[in-house]
Amino acid sequence: MATYLITGANRGIGYEYCHQLKERGDTVIAACRTGTTELRDLGVQVEDGVDITSDASVADLCDLLDGTAIDVLINNAGIIKRVTLEDLDFDSIREQFEVNAIGALRVTHALLPNLKAGSKIALMTSRMGSIADNTSGSSYGYRMSKVALSMAGKSLAHDLKGRGIAVAILHPGLVQTRMTNFTSGGITPEESVKGLLKRIDELTLENTGTFWHANGEVLPW
Repeated sequence: MATYLITGANRGIGYEYCHQLKERGDTVIAACRTGTTELRDLGVQVEDGVDITSDASVADLCDLLDGTAIDVLINNAGIIKRVTLEDLDFDSIREQFEVNAIGALRVTHALLPNLKAGSKIALMTSRMGSIADNTSGSSYGYRMSKVALSMAGKSLAHDLKGRGIAVAILHPGLVQTRMTNFTSGGITPEESVKGLLKRIDELTLENTGTFWHANGEVLPW
């Protein structure tokens, strides 16, 4: 049994991570801005009021978890806002950088004392952050912030390898969640998380820093 901390745990993929991990007997710390009855009913440890764009809020979370060993940190919290070339919204782009890239790095850095040799970090990025795979353009804030997150993950993989901590950079697939307006062409959160957990379970210091699709495909940068 391992201890997992998941950010953005109150809905979508984050909630499903909590559900599947609890079902298989792991200890789950669910961090989110606003807890829900559904999340609490899982019987996991819910830490709400966590804003990953705030140094003070993340510091409060660290104080609560002082001395708690974390085996796997899953940086799942993220947002998407449509930004086109015709309607550039620079405030929206900055917000997506703050949440999707800087927020995940802030949480990871703050919780390093809780990680140990053998711990793992998972960053939930996106195929839309692949430069080689960009065939449609647009979505400036989301694409740019996810590229930044993937780069942070690659640097973390190098910087933490000597400490025995491995890093996975993960794309969940096109998933039927509120973030995607429950797209009919997507897979279910259950299917996505099943694959994501397999990638995390298979993560080692030998394959640290790899950019994976949930289905196991290695994605281009």
